[in-house]
Amino acid sequence: MEISSAFTSGFQGFQRASNAVTEATANINQQTAQSSNQRALETPVEPNTGPSIEQSLVTLSNEQVNAEANMKSVKTADEMLGSIIDLRV
Repeated sequence: MEISSAFTSGFQGFQRASNAVTEATANINQQTAQSSNQRALETPVEPNTGPSIEQSLVTLSNEQVNAEANMKSVKTADEMLGSIIDLRV
């Protein structure tokens, strides 16, 4: 595997995880706001079309692990590049 493709794969994976974390966080905020508004207005709970808070929390946790794993691959590629440069100099 080329080092540049390891960097690219790691950064792309990190970006996907970052986007998923942002989406999960927005879902959690939306669910919390809806729940608070319904309690304040004492209105009946309407069925939600999006993921539940629990699903969003699980997604948030999974994507955190994905982001960390992708950053480890970037770090490893960086260390490999440093070793190769040291060998050639």
